[in-house]
Amino acid sequence: MEQVISHLKKLKADDFRILTAIEKSMQKYKHVPISEIGDRTKFDVEYINYLLDHLHKLELINRWSAKYVGYHINQHGYDCLALNALVQSDVIASFGKSVGIGKEADVYEGLTPDDDVVAIKIHRLGRTSFRQTKRYRDYTANKHHLSWLYASRLAAEKEYEALKVLYPFKIAVPKPYGQNRHIVVMSNIVGDDLFTIKTLKRPDKIFDTILKNIEQTYQKAQIIHGDLSEFNIIITPKFEPLLIDWPQWVSITHPNALYYLERDISNICNFFEKKFKILSNPQFLVKKITRS
Repeated sequence: MEQVISHLKKLKADDFRILTAIEKSMQKYKHVPISEIGDRTKFDVEYINYLLDHLHKLELINRWSAKYVGYHINQHGYDCLALNALVQSDVIASFGKSVGIGKEADVYEGLTPDDDVVAIKIHRLGRTSFRQTKRYRDYTANKHHLSWLYASRLAAEKEYEALKVLYPFKIAVPKPYGQNRHIVVMSNIVGDDLFTIKTLKRPDKIFDTILKNIEQTYQKAQIIHGDLSEFNIIITPKFEPLLIDWPQWVSITHPNALYYLERDISNICNFFEKKFKILSNPQFLVKKITRS
């Protein structure tokens, strides 16, 4: 990301117009021809070639040569577009250190124009293949040439949508600040992953609080996390749980809603039983939450 941030400072408005033109044209081209870029930007060919050479040297776009010369935006170029949009819309003012690199996302610290410390989550689908292909293929049907960029964007949009729904109900999730393309900006996440914690003074209290949040998510927000486990729950310095990673959420009206709810609750119950010897009845809890 240091390279992206460095390049971001060198880019001018016309550079972003070229990147945006390529991005939009990738909906119908695997490799966007120069003529298409010209149609979208209205720049003359000589100037377009100058800008394309500049962006190619910065490694923000890839060049393809066969029957014609075409271009497509790569991960770094997509990062630049999203970060620039978030800066221009006053969501973030600065970009800081890395705080987490995962299979499906990178997280960095940032600052808002009001000096709030935030987490900048950059979705990176495509680092693993089989599982993600199965989970995201509906997103990318008939769009193979931009599949992972497109899937990352949709994952970010879904996560941001969930946070906007959940946060007003005071459910234990990060506060949403903004989203653009594959990046979500949310309140800073401070604490330890639940799965890494060896001891807790009151594990029963943490367990009950997590279940209460699952219940409120279902009853008030009318959604289900869909992928909840000890791997996406943070225990804050105040020993309170924070539920993160929401791109897999489903509505309670989803055909498989009950399956996802049962799986979420079973994951939590199994973890607390194995790690902290807390016994529970997942089926009873599901009935209690759904009131069925």
